[in-house]
Amino acid sequence: MITLATVRQDIVSCTRCPRLRTYCERVGREKRKAYRNETYWTKPVPGFGDPQARIVLVGLAPAAHGANRTGRNFTGDGAGGSGDFLMKALHANRLANQPFSRGIDDGLMLTDAWICAAVRCAPPANKPTPREIANCHPHLRAEIDALPNVRVYVALGRIAYDACWRLMADRGVKPKKRPPFEHGGVYRTPGAPTIVAAYHPSRQNTNTGRLTAGMLRSALATAVKEIVTRREDREGAKR
Repeated sequence: MITLATVRQDIVSCTRCPRLRTYCERVGREKRKAYRNETYWTKPVPGFGDPQARIVLVGLAPAAHGANRTGRNFTGDGAGGSGDFLMKALHANRLANQPFSRGIDDGLMLTDAWICAAVRCAPPANKPTPREIANCHPHLRAEIDALPNVRVYVALGRIAYDACWRLMADRGVKPKKRPPFEHGGVYRTPGAPTIVAAYHPSRQNTNTGRLTAGMLRSALATAVKEIVTRREDREGAKR
């Protein structure tokens, strides 16, 4: 079985997308004024969290001055950014030990959750191309395969939702008609992880009220309930 350490090394050393590699490195040289004295990570960003996680959250991609700077997904995009917004919801559901994500040494720990992304390099304007998404999919699949207990995918946004269905296709699950993406949607397939869909906690969504704190808390609560329900179903089947 492939290990998380091997997957991490493969992700960090990846050079499949020259446009993204050039952009990430340029951002790391030019920097944002607030971070001018910091050394940016600039490499592809691996996932992080609990290696025994039953819930995997899939985001879009690192932020140029967030994870591309800190080397950790949903980390470092400022107070009130997508990282803090997500961690508050995870903390409320006892999946994180603190309601913020500011830096890689901030003490954040996840329980029963793993956070990764469909694309591992920050894309210009937060818009990876279809080819770049496809190039990165093997990293997502390998990382999921290295997590032995996954029961639920939480898709944060449409691109992540599509990535989760590609993971399902990798398992041979190919519905005749894929359900449309909608926040709070729950999609169950026997013998495969459940997909829970949610809007991405980008500032564009949270500042406009399209995604509220309560909505994200509720989506994660659904994911937690799902792993409990699936465990009870398996135990009941054994009796």
